[in-house]
Amino acid sequence: MTRATPAAETPPLLSVEDLSVVFRGRESETVAVDRIGFTIARGETLALVGESGSGKSVTALAILRLLDGAAVQSGRIVFAGRDLAALPEREMRAVRGADITMVFQEPMTSLNPLHTIARQIGEVLQLHRGLSGKAARRRILELLDLVGLRDAERRMGAYPHELSGGQRQRVMIAMALACEPDLLVADEPTTALDVTVQAQILALLADLQKRLGMAMLFITHDLGIVERIADRVCVMLKGRIVEAGPTAQVFRDPQHDYTRRLIASEPRGRANPLPPDAAPLVEAGPLKVWFPLKSGLFRRVTGHVKAVDGVSVRVRAGETVGVVGESGSGKTTLGLALLRLTGSEGPIVFLGRDIERFGAAQMRPLRRDMQVVFQDPYGSLSPRMSVADIVAEGLVVQGAVKGRAERRAVVAKALADVGLDPAAMDRYPHEFSGGQRQRIAIARAMVLNPKFVVLDEPTSALDRSVQAQIVTLLRDFQRERGLAYLFISHDLKVVRALANYVLVMQNGRVVEEGPAETIFANPRTDYTRTLFKAAFALDSDAPAELEPA
Repeated sequence: MTRATPAAETPPLLSVEDLSVVFRGRESETVAVDRIGFTIARGETLALVGESGSGKSVTALAILRLLDGAAVQSGRIVFAGRDLAALPEREMRAVRGADITMVFQEPMTSLNPLHTIARQIGEVLQLHRGLSGKAARRRILELLDLVGLRDAERRMGAYPHELSGGQRQRVMIAMALACEPDLLVADEPTTALDVTVQAQILALLADLQKRLGMAMLFITHDLGIVERIADRVCVMLKGRIVEAGPTAQVFRDPQHDYTRRLIASEPRGRANPLPPDAAPLVEAGPLKVWFPLKSGLFRRVTGHVKAVDGVSVRVRAGETVGVVGESGSGKTTLGLALLRLTGSEGPIVFLGRDIERFGAAQMRPLRRDMQVVFQDPYGSLSPRMSVADIVAEGLVVQGAVKGRAERRAVVAKALADVGLDPAAMDRYPHEFSGGQRQRIAIARAMVLNPKFVVLDEPTSALDRSVQAQIVTLLRDFQRERGLAYLFISHDLKVVRALANYVLVMQNGRVVEEGPAETIFANPRTDYTRTLFKAAFALDSDAPAELEPA
């Protein structure tokens, strides 16, 4: 067992000793974490890195005793001198949210859809600090301002579904910081955020650490972030820590083959070449998606959120159009409008037919040709359905297969195509890591052999080595099947590896567009240059040719 220990010989804030976690099935056990150990000192940041399924998130959940469907088989978890594994549940509840807090990977599944964000943050303050009324409101506003949520006072009354993925993650971070904890467990806290907000959040966390003496257990697949924020790093593979040490030392001289492979991995290559005579598959615009703002006793409309404001887009067969911009810029809303999954104004021509006014019944036959991979894989996969049923759902609705045997054969091939073991098709989403769940979502979209796919941050939950695999997979699908993609992402490396054409969005409008190579070589607007600068600041290995002009 490799053990990570801080340099200083002072009692650690957290000590994990000989920890093993298993998932118990009907007939067998799966070891998710295998006798690992590490310590975290006060004010220190320890990063856990590794591929999806390596045991990073399970380790974090075990520390907080939040395991679902798994159990600690052995080990001690000592926090501030107390063994958390032995605490009564009532005492453990007092520790959670006050002394140790956690930012989860998927904010939409962690926030209550029935309560406003103010109520949810206020609940933490009431429970652990006894704050209510005006005092709680002042603290909530302070926290939302700290995490960079725009128009914080107006957003306090918003529900989670009214916020973008990045805005929801910022709310989660505000909740986690509400009681100024001793230890923050951050499970992919910047996954859903665009690069400019990533930089802000990382700077915020560093500032809070310095001010509060807060320690962090930082779980991420982004090695650029690890290099920037972590004091020490543990590299996990198949439930074990295979290498540990000071971050600078591990990055400078990695000892394990797996560590060297992780550091070297990144999405490579360029977009598939587009035939000059490629026919338009989707043509839309100018599109408008305005959401009304209501206030007062009678809920009168007093304004609008202009999520998409006069945007035009064309996607040809075999082409990838990349859409980049900050959270809340309208990227996802544009994709949903093209699929007729949200109301919009303006023509949308798909396969030569204007579908702007099509109802659900008219759209159903077209769903086979247009699919989507959502940003949040856990929220988009039913926890009550097996993987086989999830992937096969579209096949059943469209009547594309006959009989159970044929359906399972098609599902098995779809899972193999995205790098998953078909033998796992009878398991449920909670038994998979975030990255594995995203691959299940991709399999569900591809199983119907669509012509047009909206990919909404499909690699955001994946570690860098799996990102590279998924990029290659998507390129292969496109080349073999002539697929058209609308690729929404804040990861500029992935966009450059996939996109033929790029739209840069800000506040619901396109501020710059053009061929991908032109945009990356010579961005014209200050906003685009700011995006690039933030992305490269987080990635010390960015190639020189990607630096903004």
